[in-house]
Order: sequence, then C-alpha cells, then structure tokens
Amino acid sequence: MPKNLFDLTGRKALVTGASGGIGKGYAHALASAGADVAILCRNADAGAKVAAELTETFGVDSFFQACDVSQESSVDEAIAAVVERFGRLDIGVNNAGIGILGGDADYSLDDWNKVIGVNLTGMWLCARAEGRVFIKQGTGGKIVNTASMSARISNCNVAYNASKAAVVQMTKMLAAEWGAYNINVNSISPSYLLSPMHASTPLEIRQKIRELTPLGYVQRPEDLYGPIIFLASDASNYVTGHDLLVDGGHTLNVWMAPLQRAVPPRVSPAEESAQLKKDLAMLGVSCDDDGINVDLHPEIADSYRAMLDS
Repeated sequence: MPKNLFDLTGRKALVTGASGGIGKGYAHALASAGADVAILCRNADAGAKVAAELTETFGVDSFFQACDVSQESSVDEAIAAVVERFGRLDIGVNNAGIGILGGDADYSLDDWNKVIGVNLTGMWLCARAEGRVFIKQGTGGKIVNTASMSARISNCNVAYNASKAAVVQMTKMLAAEWGAYNINVNSISPSYLLSPMHASTPLEIRQKIRELTPLGYVQRPEDLYGPIIFLASDASNYVTGHDLLVDGGHTLNVWMAPLQRAVPPRVSPAEESAQLKKDLAMLGVSCDDDGINVDLHPEIADSYRAMLDS
C-alpha cells in the first residue's frame, strides 16, 4: 500500500498572519496532519494562544515568533529563528494581509503603500527568505501564498485587487524559477471568509453571499483545511505555479438573481460563524450570537450598509 501522501508528521512549517482567521485555520490544518508549526504574526498574545492550542490539541511543537512582514529585517530574523528552533524548514505558508476600504478616486498614496507593502512586498520578502532556506538546505520545500478570488474579479478596490493578482503572478514566477531546487510554489484564493476582519459584516450581506454562491454558505477557515494540507504535502509534489480557487463557485458567473437551492447547504448559518466566534474570543473581542461586532471594523460595516441602502 502507498504511504499516506497527506501525512505531515515531522515536517516543520511556518504560517504568517496566524493569530486568527485564515492563518490560524492553516496552522490548525497543518498541525492536525502532524506538522510542527511556527506562528508568525504581530499580535503576541493571540499568537501565543494559537501556538499553545496547537500543542495541547495535536501534541506538536508550536511557538509564537514576532514578525512584521512589511519589514525585511523582521522577516529575515523571524525565519532564521524558526530554522534555529526546528533545525530546518519544510513548509512556508505566507498569509499575512490587509485590506483598506475606499474608492479609488480618493484613495491615498499612504493607504496604497500599506496594502502593497503587506500583501505583495511582504509576501515576496517571506517567500524569498523561505526560498533561500530551502536552497541552502538542498531539501526542496513547499511554499503556499494566500491570494484571493479578488485576483480574478473586480470587487474591492485597485490596491487590494492588484496586490492579490500580483501574488498569483509572483507565485507562478517563483515556481518556474525554483522548480530547479525541488521547491513547489502555489497559492490559494479564498472567497469572502468569516475571519475577524469580517466580524462587522451585516447579516444581510452574509445572506446575499449565500444566495449568490452555488454551494450556499459563507466560507469558513475550515473550508481551507484540505487545500492547505494538499499543497503542503507529498500529494502535490507535481503541482507548482497553481492558484487554487476555493470560493464555493461564487466567481463562476455574474449572478443577476439569487440562486435557488434544491437541498440544504452542507453548512448552516450557525456553523458558519462558530469558528469566527472562537477567534474573536481568543482576541478578547466581544460579539453577538452571529459573531458580529460592528465596532471592530466600522468602516466595513458602514461600507456594506451604504451598499444595502443604495
């Protein structure tokens, strides 16, 4: 019988932006498959809690390492610390990202630089540092970058969409260049996902997302467990330069009307928000029974409210 291609036992991984949401979900998935996971983020309290949770739940070696991906020295120092702690690196998951809302005619250069600095430059700094480690080790490795369905559709603003489209192209270029070292470089493009960033999204918007998504529910971090394990494991050894779109079918068409369901979706509204509420509690943020706190990101709540009222 062939070995379990999805087994990550003994692999050494790092995840940036892992204090909650997508990054925390990635870390949980990798640890559940047996990997030791370093939690890289700026929030020390949340990062340490995630690391402790992984160790307690899965029995793996996990620790928090401070990292500001927009700063070259911080990235290089953090990844060096991971290699020193683990002895090597096998998997680099580059997930840290931000979004700043605003219309493009009034968008400031400062906001543009912040978004590009984290989402693109920061991801490149991490991938470059990981690639250098893999090349020096001579062992190959797996790099997975978080892009977005916004790389393919026009749904936010130029800064965010351009940064994510650039991540997809960066992934392809690095895959082409580093295949010579047995380094696989891929990306994952999620949909609207219930992370703490979207804790202020009104319930009416969640319902619109459900109605315009063929699979009928709003994405959760858990929906990325399979994709990240696949791209980090031996199961994807012949996959590189690929952007894996995980959007429930949302981008398949420009829907003019809500889609009609034949059977209930696999995930209920209560199940959608379960992990979000846990993430918010870990961050010390209060929320209602639906996982909503309009004061956490009022700019998001106001933007969606204006759209609903128009």
